[in-house]
Amino acid sequence: MQLNFSEQGDGHAVILMHGMFGSLSNLGNLARHLATHCRVISVDLRNHGDSPHESIMDIPSMANDVVELMDDLALSEASLVGHSLGGKVAMQVALNYPERVTKLVVADISPIAYSPRQDAALDALTQLSLANVLNRAEADALVAMHVPHAQTRAFLLKNLVRNTQGSYQLKLNMSAVEANYGTTLVAAPDGLPYQGPSLFLKGENSAYIQTKHQPIISQLFPNSEIRIIGGVGHWLHAEKPDEFNTNVSEFINSL
Repeated sequence: MQLNFSEQGDGHAVILMHGMFGSLSNLGNLARHLATHCRVISVDLRNHGDSPHESIMDIPSMANDVVELMDDLALSEASLVGHSLGGKVAMQVALNYPERVTKLVVADISPIAYSPRQDAALDALTQLSLANVLNRAEADALVAMHVPHAQTRAFLLKNLVRNTQGSYQLKLNMSAVEANYGTTLVAAPDGLPYQGPSLFLKGENSAYIQTKHQPIISQLFPNSEIRIIGGVGHWLHAEKPDEFNTNVSEFINSL
């Protein structure tokens, strides 16, 4: 699959991967920060943003998409940075194609299978995908029935675009997301241990990386470290962008 991407800067290649319901703009602040000394490639994962839609939506397939993009760009290797779902995809690339990964940065996700759960964002977007929405105010009101937090709604509504009929639709492939949300998308990345340098960034108030996950992190990524960004949750890159950006750039550019 040919993923949609944007690139900026010059130097060592770094590929940025967003989380669930996101797009390549989500890590835009980090991209601009890294572009002062790196060639930064920001991608839309399959079924997100402007990338193609496909009913198959699992972590290995999404990892293969990234490797295909690297082949298309003639990149023998690159550092990978992924948040949440993007972190799982980045881990899968490193576990399956270690020779293609210079360094790995995983933001607030562990290499485990998470339990399926009811998700208000999924419910909101599913309902939105079925509605005939004529303006963004209508869309916001509909999403607010499930997601009261205004900043989270604004993030979700970035997926909304006007179609040729004048109403609004989601860029997301919601049928594929719904079909795989509680199965393949919560599965653990799998493969032989990646021996390269790896950094796991945890939001202090987030439960996605827990103490009980550290043995499996150490097993699959033996040359890894975990750093905690204080006072933030799962959206650590948005809540404390300067600290997040500094951690990522110092790690990627260290010898």
